[in-house]
Amino acid sequence: MGGVTVIGADDGRTLRQFIEFPYRHYKGDRYWAPPLRIAQKDLLNQKKHPFYKHAEMRSFLALDGSEVVGRISAILDRNQFAPDNLGFFGFFEAIDSQPVADALLRSAWEWLRQRGATAMRGPVNPSTNYECGLLVDGFDSSPFVMMTYNPPYYGGLLERGGLKKIKDLFAYITTAAATAGHKAMRVADRAMRSSRVAIRPVNMKKFEAEVDSIWSIYSSAWSRNWGFAPLTKEEFRLLAKDMKAILAPEFALIGEIGNRPVGFALAIPDINLALKRAGGNLFPLGLIKILYHQRKIKSLRVMALGVIEEYRTAGVAAGFYATLIRSAQRLGYGECEFSWVLEDNILMNRSIESLGARRYKTYRLYEGTHDYA
Repeated sequence: MGGVTVIGADDGRTLRQFIEFPYRHYKGDRYWAPPLRIAQKDLLNQKKHPFYKHAEMRSFLALDGSEVVGRISAILDRNQFAPDNLGFFGFFEAIDSQPVADALLRSAWEWLRQRGATAMRGPVNPSTNYECGLLVDGFDSSPFVMMTYNPPYYGGLLERGGLKKIKDLFAYITTAAATAGHKAMRVADRAMRSSRVAIRPVNMKKFEAEVDSIWSIYSSAWSRNWGFAPLTKEEFRLLAKDMKAILAPEFALIGEIGNRPVGFALAIPDINLALKRAGGNLFPLGLIKILYHQRKIKSLRVMALGVIEEYRTAGVAAGFYATLIRSAQRLGYGECEFSWVLEDNILMNRSIESLGARRYKTYRLYEGTHDYA
């Protein structure tokens, strides 16, 4: 390898190279699930995506000669519940080369530092509301939808580049059948009865109003969580719109006391199975492949569960999980992933473990507070 050069991905050509690099980088990897190129393009569109109304981002490419060997983005998000001087990095991909990783980290850090950041955290793509975390344990299976995947050597690249663990995120796996028969389901049922919370599916005929109600729960239930990044209503509605096509009402639940919403839970089919068949393309045959294989999907990711603070110890979370699991079993689903959960969220981890789920993947967020130059 010759000298590493880092350039900004600032125009149409370099942005296409930025988007395209992972498809070449992971070619032949049986576990990687290629995202749709059109979805990646939309997410990185700083003129149209609502995330950038409260954030700015600069993306970089690492070149060896004319060949792209890595990429990274530096992100400043004014909507984070985090110190004002905290910057972020994301969309990190690189060949197994420390000089490449160092050059990328240095470029991202320099851009952030020039704008007042004194620390850099990530990876977030582009915040904790989207794909985030570096896979550090559990490389022997494909990621579920909206979860990350990377080679095992990435952790070493970041750590030798000066970053240190700031928080781990856990993913659990089980099967609907095994969990539905678990004794903890009866305990969850009793807890739900005593809490007076009634669980119902989202009304798809009033989808927009239901989304706004869930957004209010989300903004309250997550507000004190470590790493919380508030979603604007516009962002939340966009995410909901994207999920609506694969959403089943049985897996989008609202918990109420009287007419007051106090919690919600969301699970979505693991569409990654279909995306792997499409290879990142909708056309000419990708959409047909997605629609065909979508019918075969019988795995589920429980991706969000929130309860407002005054009801968190009332067994509401376990009741949501029990309801989702019974629906999954009734509809013929097999594997269910619960992800992600902060390593120190004791209540949530215990709730999931009490249902017999096994922790099988760990994702890590890193932070650095020194000069990489």
